[in-house]
Amino acid sequence: MLYIQNKLSNTFYALLALPATAMGFALSVQIAALSWLLTYQYGLEISDIGLVWATGPIAGILGQVIIGIISDNVWVWNGRRRVFIVIGGTLASLMLLALPNLGVIQASLGLEAILGIAIVISMILDLSINVSFNPTRSIIADVTPEGRERTKGFTWMQTISGTFGVLSYFIGATVGNIELIYFGVFLVFLFSVIPPFFIKEPKYLGRYGENEADIDKEEKESDIPGSVNDASLAEIIKGIRPLWGFLIYGIYAIIRRLSGFEVPGYYFEIFALGLSILLIVQALLKSEEGKSKEEAGKIGFQKVLAAHSFSWIGVQSMFIYFFAFVDFRMPGMENEDIGTVVNWSFFSLNLVAAIIPVLALEPLANKFGRVKTHATSLIIMAAGYLAIVFIGSSPYVVYGLMAIVGIGWASVISLPFAIMSQKIQQNKMGLYMGLFNLSVVLPQLVSSFAVGDIVESVENKTILIIICAVTVAFSAGAWYMVKEPEDDQTDNPVLKDRDIEEEKDSTAN
Repeated sequence: MLYIQNKLSNTFYALLALPATAMGFALSVQIAALSWLLTYQYGLEISDIGLVWATGPIAGILGQVIIGIISDNVWVWNGRRRVFIVIGGTLASLMLLALPNLGVIQASLGLEAILGIAIVISMILDLSINVSFNPTRSIIADVTPEGRERTKGFTWMQTISGTFGVLSYFIGATVGNIELIYFGVFLVFLFSVIPPFFIKEPKYLGRYGENEADIDKEEKESDIPGSVNDASLAEIIKGIRPLWGFLIYGIYAIIRRLSGFEVPGYYFEIFALGLSILLIVQALLKSEEGKSKEEAGKIGFQKVLAAHSFSWIGVQSMFIYFFAFVDFRMPGMENEDIGTVVNWSFFSLNLVAAIIPVLALEPLANKFGRVKTHATSLIIMAAGYLAIVFIGSSPYVVYGLMAIVGIGWASVISLPFAIMSQKIQQNKMGLYMGLFNLSVVLPQLVSSFAVGDIVESVENKTILIIICAVTVAFSAGAWYMVKEPEDDQTDNPVLKDRDIEEEKDSTAN
């Protein structure tokens, strides 16, 4: 084990964040360049772009859950997460390389339809990102103690990842999206292949964060250390009950788009929305009091799923269709200028998201609680969206307001992971991290299909930002109903040793 890992130094947290940064950068490149590329270079319609983006949630549904379960139950290359990070990162860099060369691929295959090629490349790219995203987050929970150190791990993840996300939008805005894609190929490969070999993974994972000395002898003598083999499909479906409405709608939307079958009117969409709200409210009203630790953990996990889901409609819809809002609010711009405004907007968003996790969110979460800090951040995000609706009519005003939105974005991709990881069994981290990702990808299907249909059919594209504001505000209200996870670090030997050394140093000085 490296010295920096043994002492949980800031350098180690930075190293630990690099694999997640690689996947985040790949996603940033996709966000910055994919819609622009498909619209202005390949001439696809908004509905076609929504279909291409839908491959991401589909890949997430399959990739993160399956990889999460597998990574909990294997030990390869002296780790359970390492092999998936390396393979996924390599594939992601190759698919990024394919994005600006869709025309070349089309010509070499002798095909006419660019849409099918775009869907395939996007699907493989998203699947590659999802193969790695789960392990890059699970490994942070694996090697950090519960409580403040866990929160620190995920806020550092967002700070490092967000910093490079800012770099991606800066490159896209100043140099160009094509150059951004090629830079991403190099960075994603480098950050996903090298750092995992310098992080020592624990061979044994306790159910609720026990030290290795507390792991029972039978588990230590098993062929696959820390293995968990009791995750059935029925348990998975039951565990994501708050998301059933999103799941049902996602299945219907995909069938409707591929087959042409459609329920007349908007009755099915209204039914799915009502079911989602009903199940979310039911989950939030369940009490964890008087339950066993395992049962309370399952209830708490479902509350996190319920609270987290709607925020991703407000986030993903912005990322996919923001160019349409810019085109509507700032008429007369050339295609390149629209891409520049979008990139600078996301640059502003991610600049704030890179700065505040360690400097503000972590200390605020330690003082007021992670749940309350996150919910308040979402309220600020919703307020930023509303301000864009009313006064976001020029590029520089939008850049400033997107910085306000970035406060919520910083929290969305950091604090919920720390909250969730302390409500579940540690030796099922990969499984639950994959299930938690369903609260991201299933709402993204709503963005890809339902929100896409609305944005395309309504002349006033401001409707997009209104939808974002309402869904984020709903999520904020739901988070206030989630119980703050309890910290338990009293018996952690790493923290004890570090505290003793810090006390000696302060005494010596």
